[in-house]
Amino acid sequence: MASFKEMKKNRMSNLQNLSKQVEKLAEKPSYEDDRIWKLERDKTGNGYAVIRFLPAAVNEDVPWVRIWTHGFKGPGGWYIENSLTTLGKDDPVSKANTALWNSGIDSDKNIARERRRKLNYYSNIYIVEDAANPENVGKVMLFRYGKKIFEKITGVMNPEFQDETPLNPFDFWEGANFKIKMRQVDGFPNYDKSEFTDVCPLSEDEKKMEEVWGQQYPLNEIIEEKNFKQYAELEARFNTVIARIDHGDGSSEFVGNIEESTGDPVASGEKTDDTLDYFKKLAEQD
Repeated sequence: MASFKEMKKNRMSNLQNLSKQVEKLAEKPSYEDDRIWKLERDKTGNGYAVIRFLPAAVNEDVPWVRIWTHGFKGPGGWYIENSLTTLGKDDPVSKANTALWNSGIDSDKNIARERRRKLNYYSNIYIVEDAANPENVGKVMLFRYGKKIFEKITGVMNPEFQDETPLNPFDFWEGANFKIKMRQVDGFPNYDKSEFTDVCPLSEDEKKMEEVWGQQYPLNEIIEEKNFKQYAELEARFNTVIARIDHGDGSSEFVGNIEESTGDPVASGEKTDDTLDYFKKLAEQD
């Protein structure tokens, strides 16, 4: 513990530190996780980079984790949340979607489709080539990806034809680089042209590979229960988004168009709002 004399001596540096903290508070909030690598698109909406999927991290058995999320907009704003179904638990949105689907009414099914959960995966990757952000080359980062890219991975692990040799794309020595080729197709990102290269080691230097292995991020932390909200909190947010009031006696009602009655920029759809812009980008990710 610092003494009173030391506190007095260092009070000017303490002032400087406090000033820096105040400056941080004045900055715009950032919702980005700087551990996560994202493919940057050009003006046409296309993107290209080369990455290497890495083996399971220290003390982990599988080189990926998967997580279910919901991302949709209602009259009360955006709902962007991790789904409790990831943990094998009940989730309020999935419960509501099941009821809508089972109604047999086409309009209800369409609503359920719009609110459907989305599967994403996380893996550690090594950046081989990233022309849009060359400072990323040589870094170990996390990669968030969807079903299409995961199908590319499982496709080389379990090839369809007898003349194709199974490949472990996560292997340091006999794995392969992955060329991500993203195009805009009908307004959505498309990864059909992405492909693995021929088998090659990540490096000819095993010390380099060991160094890379030690830089990986633990994946299991991503799906720890602390990263998921409780059912009641999710249900409350869901009711707000769909503009439903729960009276607490088992009855509920839908209110009018919240977008017209609230001054909340998130609910009213102001495109200039940083939070809404972030939510839009998140909902568009594959």
